[in-house]
Amino acid sequence: MSYDVVVSGGGIAGLTAAAFLTKAGISTVLCEKEGACGGLVNTFERQGFVYDGGIRAMENSGILFPMVKQLGLNVEFVKNHISVGIEDQVIRLDTKEDIPSYQELLNNFYPESREEIVEIFAQIQKIMHYMEIQYGIDNPVFLDMKQDREYMLKAIVPWVVKYALTVRKINALNEPVVDFLRQFTQNQSLLDIIAQHFFQETPAFFALSYLKLYLDYHYPLGGTATLIKELVNFIHQHKGTIRTNSEITAVDPEKQLVFDAKGRTLEYRRLVWAADNKTLYRLIDVDKMQDVRVKKAIQDQRVFLEDKVGNDSVLTLFLGLDLDKSYFSSRASEHFFYTPSRQGQSAIGPFPVNKDRQTIERWLERFFALTTYEISCPVMRDSTLAPPGKTGLIVSVLFDYALTKHIEDMGWYQDFKAFCEMCMLNTLDSSVYPGIKQAVLHQFSSTPLTMAKIAGNTHGAITGWSFTNHPMPATSSLTKILSSTLTPVPGIVQ
Repeated sequence: MSYDVVVSGGGIAGLTAAAFLTKAGISTVLCEKEGACGGLVNTFERQGFVYDGGIRAMENSGILFPMVKQLGLNVEFVKNHISVGIEDQVIRLDTKEDIPSYQELLNNFYPESREEIVEIFAQIQKIMHYMEIQYGIDNPVFLDMKQDREYMLKAIVPWVVKYALTVRKINALNEPVVDFLRQFTQNQSLLDIIAQHFFQETPAFFALSYLKLYLDYHYPLGGTATLIKELVNFIHQHKGTIRTNSEITAVDPEKQLVFDAKGRTLEYRRLVWAADNKTLYRLIDVDKMQDVRVKKAIQDQRVFLEDKVGNDSVLTLFLGLDLDKSYFSSRASEHFFYTPSRQGQSAIGPFPVNKDRQTIERWLERFFALTTYEISCPVMRDSTLAPPGKTGLIVSVLFDYALTKHIEDMGWYQDFKAFCEMCMLNTLDSSVYPGIKQAVLHQFSSTPLTMAKIAGNTHGAITGWSFTNHPMPATSSLTKILSSTLTPVPGIVQ
């Protein structure tokens, strides 16, 4: 069959692309390798408890709400409140006025660094101001030039001037957050407690703006997959085609054909590759290509990407608990970043990749006592997402794909999952949630290998390429961001 556009990948990027293409009347087919769309934006049910399997909430950032409005999607969002805790102290970040309480939280645990914390928060306030400018408008990409003409003139045009004066300042803060913070403090525990919320080598401008972004989090009633369901319905209603269980196994850019695992052939005028980037170049058979220039460009890109790694992945514990949600709401908000120790996880050293089982288990015990947990409680946002008087909890930590793969190769993957679940429960039971172990109705977990299987992403990455790649495989400069969709292959965008 022939289509104007084939979209590969039914995650949020592919679905968004397909929705706007079908809205414009362009014949579009979306191919998704799994049995359902959504990727890492998914929601599932287990014994009456509803869990979000990927992201826990959504930032607007001038994109989400304009997109939903422009497509007319029926999604009701509620405010997603954030708490941050260290040991026995928890603060809630509901408004901008609550942000100084985070500074005081750090002062309480690191009184010897009070002056340094003052300097750090001066930088945070400055960066937050930059981010208020960057995200201070509805993204014009998602506006209707006719319907939103007045907004374009009154808001977008003045913003362009502000942004032009700010973007260079943002780009100047592109160094890793830990390196940036070392200008102000050598207190390693303090550095850890700020930075271990984030991916390795996260740029300072992004990491230190997160207190502002926390205030921009929202949650779709029914779970994060509510947005996915609406996008899928929209595409169907606008005569788009979605093929699940349809993994693309080969791409012929010269004949403009893609082939899926079921032997079907699809012809395209444009291919939107919204799947794993390395996979695209692996699926093109360059030996059959006639265009020498394009053939070399693909080969060069394949070599360039070969040693590039995905961003951090996550290990997640899902808990069905015989506890009312009031038990959790009395301690923190529905979205909670909790660190059980002020010591900081640098004390245990790097991930013990390629070590023996005993060494890894000792390391894991210390890791789960020191790392930062992202804890999500869906029923606190929507009372229908758990049985009456019960609570489902989603507890995640940033984790390493290579270590997890090494453990699987050694043959103790299932034991590893059980060991991690035990360590996580022990830590939470002995700190912020006493008695939680006795309230467990069911428990199960996912790892970076699960993420890799569900989303097909390199190394189970949850947000794309790692900041440790030098150079980055994708365009990341704010001033050149529109070129990030381009590939060296004619007819294919990413």
